[in-house]
Amino acid sequence: MKTPKKSHWKKAFIVLALVAGITNEMQAQNQIIPIWNKIPDQIKAPDYKENQSIKDGKVQSTSLVSIPTLSIFLPKENKPNQAAVLIFPGGGYQHLAIDKEGTKVAEWLNTLGIAAFVVKYRLPSDKIMKNKSVGPLQDAQEALRYVRQNAIKYNIDPTRIGIMGFSAGGHLASTLATHYDDKVYDTSSKVSARPDFALLIYPVISMVENITHKGSQTSLIGDHASQDVLDYFSNEKRVTAQTPPTFLVHASDDQTVMPENSINYYLALKNNGVPAELHIYEKGGHGFGLGVKDTSKFWTRDCEEWLKTRGYSNQN
Repeated sequence: MKTPKKSHWKKAFIVLALVAGITNEMQAQNQIIPIWNKIPDQIKAPDYKENQSIKDGKVQSTSLVSIPTLSIFLPKENKPNQAAVLIFPGGGYQHLAIDKEGTKVAEWLNTLGIAAFVVKYRLPSDKIMKNKSVGPLQDAQEALRYVRQNAIKYNIDPTRIGIMGFSAGGHLASTLATHYDDKVYDTSSKVSARPDFALLIYPVISMVENITHKGSQTSLIGDHASQDVLDYFSNEKRVTAQTPPTFLVHASDDQTVMPENSINYYLALKNNGVPAELHIYEKGGHGFGLGVKDTSKFWTRDCEEWLKTRGYSNQN
């Protein structure tokens, strides 16, 4: 019996190393981790079970979320000091459009050399949280703190971590952008929850009666909230000079979330000297995701240019 030559062992080792590297990369791409070690103000509800809608083996949407998670998507060329974006899918604070406004968006951001983290946040519910109006914000703050705390692990520049929100996810993202310093849970962390930039896509911004999305308002703060609560969650009223630079997208013919949400937020940013860019497209309606029809399909191109201009995209 012949003993294998050293060169054969060497080749076998190289092949195994390559396979292991590919496997590790795939695992990194698909890694899902819990946001919390211990969820704050949690109410145990054994019958409260997450409800996923699955098509062709992929989760399209989910509701009744009680365990918030981060799904991690790293670019193929995982370069040091890259930018990162936390993505908040929409769904009226009643469900999460986790594929259309989460996974697919993360994959697109990866093509720009940007690390992406899809946030599966808890939806407001008196059954699982003591104060349903701050539950999503608790998850958002902790998610951003986690990514910043672990920036080296994921080859991320901790000063280039942004957020992206769609519809009601846009409300949560703009809430984080304007309430990042609010103490909504006990933490010993000294890591800032302030995003470095924000991308808001047909976002709910306001709780003001004449322009709010009623479903999001009812889910988050109920139908009979006090004026103080309405003002607190009307994020156009919470903008300061410290609010992060923002890119906004809306369609004029959006009958679900009025474009005045984005317009008023843009004006608040402008009045506070915060860099901002607003795109109002003639057509597109609501919920167009990455853009599938009408003039709304160009928003990704404009967003990519904004990211490049501000130095967040690694692509030339």
